[in-house]
Amino acid sequence: MFLAGRRGALCMTCADLNHLTFLPSGDAALTRRAKKHSRVCAVVLMFSRARRRYERQGLLVEAPALATAEVECRADEESRQRRRVREVARRDELDQRYVAQFAESIRKLFPGCPSGREDSIAEHACRKYSGRVGRSAKAKELHERAVRLAVAAHVRHAETNYDQLRGRGRTRADARRQVVAQVEQVLANWSTSPA
Repeated sequence: MFLAGRRGALCMTCADLNHLTFLPSGDAALTRRAKKHSRVCAVVLMFSRARRRYERQGLLVEAPALATAEVECRADEESRQRRRVREVARRDELDQRYVAQFAESIRKLFPGCPSGREDSIAEHACRKYSGRVGRSAKAKELHERAVRLAVAAHVRHAETNYDQLRGRGRTRADARRQVVAQVEQVLANWSTSPA
């Protein structure tokens, strides 16, 4: 329900929502249960000027519904915690498997890559929450271009003077232009099997 519209914003009393209790975002189980038990509920949004969109702040729910939800959450907190731990372990295992597959793709695409280097490239490119190429959708499909970009980034930093150029004030684009031939040469050398 939107309180602002052609009539403008309404106070909680005028909107007939003053009997509801605010439940901030953050606890999914509590929110889900409170919403289930509350006959009336309203989403609280706040406009973010920086992001130019409305962002959810929480819910308005009936106080008895919130109390019931809190009791239910306390009753099964231990089992939910165990489930969260299992889920984290499962995600870590899947992530390790993905990094290993990414390293294997590097080895297939670049058989001349120094031994063991594919593992460090894969770990760096696929680091969670890094925004690096290894976390992209194409990389997760082990797309050749994404693997090549990850290896090229490693070569740029490890096999050329790119970082020194950047340290001397060169722009990213200019420094990349200066080392592109070196990067391509290393990639060409790594693309062939060692003799």
